[in-house]
Amino acid sequence: MSLKTLIQRLLFLVLVVWAASTITFFIPRISSKNPIRERFAELARTGGFSPQDMETIVAAYNQKFGLDKPLWQQYVDYVSSIARFDLGVSFNKYPKTVWELIMEALPWSMALLSVTTVLSFIIGNLLGAVAAWPRAPQWLRTVATPFILLQGVPPVLLGILLIFFVAFRFKLLPISGSYSIGTVPSLSPEFMLDVSRHQILPALSLIFGTVGGWVLSMRGMGVTIQGEDYVLFAEHKGLDGYTIFKDYYLRNAMLPQVTGLALALSSVVTSGVVIEQMYGLPGLGTVLSSAIQSNDFLVIYGIVLFITITVATLMVGVELLYPLLDPRIRHE
Repeated sequence: MSLKTLIQRLLFLVLVVWAASTITFFIPRISSKNPIRERFAELARTGGFSPQDMETIVAAYNQKFGLDKPLWQQYVDYVSSIARFDLGVSFNKYPKTVWELIMEALPWSMALLSVTTVLSFIIGNLLGAVAAWPRAPQWLRTVATPFILLQGVPPVLLGILLIFFVAFRFKLLPISGSYSIGTVPSLSPEFMLDVSRHQILPALSLIFGTVGGWVLSMRGMGVTIQGEDYVLFAEHKGLDGYTIFKDYYLRNAMLPQVTGLALALSSVVTSGVVIEQMYGLPGLGTVLSSAIQSNDFLVIYGIVLFITITVATLMVGVELLYPLLDPRIRHE
């Protein structure tokens, strides 16, 4: 890869970060609510705070967090803080910083999204390739049909159905949570098994909701590739079916699928955020939902910006993998 291409990709990342930070800065401010005032008003309603000097305290906190400055100055301060990798302090969970909240929730989100994305991609592409391969057994080609039908069902709806039938009616798996109540987190096999049982339903919701798209797109690519000259030439050479399927059929059909993976990362992350909130997992989705409800600007900014940078970086990384899949491609 040339230096020019690398610089172009880095400039693309910078542009994405700037656009995401600008959008996430202005959208929460459409609301006229002041997060500091809302927080102290909530404390006053619950009897945990006297409202007599609330205006003085709110003014002091507004000055501390810079909310008393003009909007343009707040924006400049925010962009400059991002350039220093400083995401600020949470209003609602002060004195915790936004980075601390992200780092606490990130392992849960990474474990769920990485496993489900890889499994759905592999399973969906293998089933789609087999469904279009004329030499495959009929029963194996039929297995892909139910997954195609699930393509139009959102992962959230699948999650609700799984919770109702698997967890509530048949009580086969836990309904929600990351581990059983009263369990002390540790590295013991018992705790890891308990955590794994709680992750099965969220993982199945994401896998069933996304694998159908991979099956359908891979099946279409497989049907197209069957008539290509290199596949016909391999058949006329007398190569065995496994070699033709692996080296001539599957490998050439995978390149558009990798492109689709880069484009689908954003929707996968979005679905994961909602699924985490639904199942009560302590991931980024739950932290983001809590921040939205409490109008915690800086936490919203930080999580959305972190997700945007992660997705953009993965998209660039996937693009750089193209030459490994197809030697004919070169980054000039």
